[in-house]
Amino acid sequence: MGLDFVISEGGKFGVKLILSLVNNFNDYGGKSEYVQWAKERGEQMQNEDNFFTNPMVKRFYKNHIKTVLTRRNTITGVVYKDDPTIMAWELMNEPRCPSDVSGAMIQVTNILSSVLFCCYKDENHLLEVGLEGFYGASSSQKNPNNSPHGTDFIANNQIPSVDFATVHSYPDQWLSGRNHFGQLDFLQQWIYDHIEDAQEVLQKPVIFAEFGKSGYNASQKNQLYSVVYSLIYRSARIVGVAAGGLFWQQLVQGMDSYKDGYEVILTEPSSTVRLIAQQSKRLSVTPRRFLSKRKHEAPKAKRLT
Repeated sequence: MGLDFVISEGGKFGVKLILSLVNNFNDYGGKSEYVQWAKERGEQMQNEDNFFTNPMVKRFYKNHIKTVLTRRNTITGVVYKDDPTIMAWELMNEPRCPSDVSGAMIQVTNILSSVLFCCYKDENHLLEVGLEGFYGASSSQKNPNNSPHGTDFIANNQIPSVDFATVHSYPDQWLSGRNHFGQLDFLQQWIYDHIEDAQEVLQKPVIFAEFGKSGYNASQKNQLYSVVYSLIYRSARIVGVAAGGLFWQQLVQGMDSYKDGYEVILTEPSSTVRLIAQQSKRLSVTPRRFLSKRKHEAPKAKRLT
């Protein structure tokens, strides 16, 4: 019922939603809960990464996807797979598989889930994996601290039924040993690399689906937002693949228990809110490159310089 209400309200105000089908981490159950369900039914499970390989867990996940896609909203009467308020489905929030640094285990799950997605004939919505953007072992030098995380930004997004790529950016967490300016240097290269790879290799749009800076130093937060926004805009203005950026996290007044130092409250005027508004306005007048279901052709755009 809660999600029915969210989708209904989104439709009233013209908000488009990206809905995640499961979480990598334990919040809201996560992949560990699927593994636990299988273990309770006698399956031999070594660790949470069995989510990606165990046949029973895969069946649980497929049944979940079917249940969500075929649910009829009790408020609007619209089946989820037909609802225009939903822009895209995310297979998993921030998937990681540490036991296989190549990203191959996640690749198997992506293929099966993508095929399943198509089988339910949801031709109205886009599909994305939910990746943070970590590269596979062969390109791990691009990752924070040069470490693989069991995903592969290139291979995992090259599956044909995956419509666009996602990237997350938390240099303050990933590179806590560097100072603020060292983190910004990494962030700039991180974003540049992913835009280039999405344009030249994947030939799919890319959304910077999470980014932020913890703490309440407005100057440092604004510097980080400016780096992200400027590179997205440079791509967007030449009809490139960068399709937008979603900061973590937007709250409203009264949600104090959800505050984590990253939050932005748009009704509380600040320099950060002004930056967000400025980015929204300038993106609104750039040439549009629309995302459409299974149309991955990237326009020939100038390389970022």
